[in-house]
Amino acid sequence: MATRADDEGRGARRAGPGPRRGVYMISVAAELAGMHPQTLRIYESRGLVEPERSPGNTRLYSQEDVEQLRRIQELTTEMGMNLAGVERVFELERELERMRSRMENVRRQAERAERELREEIERVRRSFKAELVPYEPPGSALIPAREAGGGRVRIPISRSRPRGDGSTAT
Repeated sequence: MATRADDEGRGARRAGPGPRRGVYMISVAAELAGMHPQTLRIYESRGLVEPERSPGNTRLYSQEDVEQLRRIQELTTEMGMNLAGVERVFELERELERMRSRMENVRRQAERAERELREEIERVRRSFKAELVPYEPPGSALIPAREAGGGRVRIPISRSRPRGDGSTAT
């Protein structure tokens, strides 16, 4: 008797392969995309879709390939584009995706640089606080002796006096 856990485990396995894994043969992929298998071969020869190949060289289309085929069908039938136009649309979409990726990288680099600059500014700011001396207006830092209390400052100076024999005495 299967338990609920067993059923869930099998369900997880039944979820199927990823959307990029080739699993559909050409006839199934053509039916899913709503076109003839020969049309898929033409699209492959133009480089619009690139199915995987099995060891026996059978084309295997992924879910992404089927979505791409539907998109080609939409562009050609509903929008009236020819295959050259579809190729150009796909080229531009790939370039747009590359540009978005580059912009995201540049944005991340700019954020990192901004963060580093803010940290450096804060580090410099902290180092200046220890070195700063408070400002005092002119005349208040040094006080002339006359204004310091009326008394004179006397600094004893000893001078050598010459002796009569030519030597000096202190």
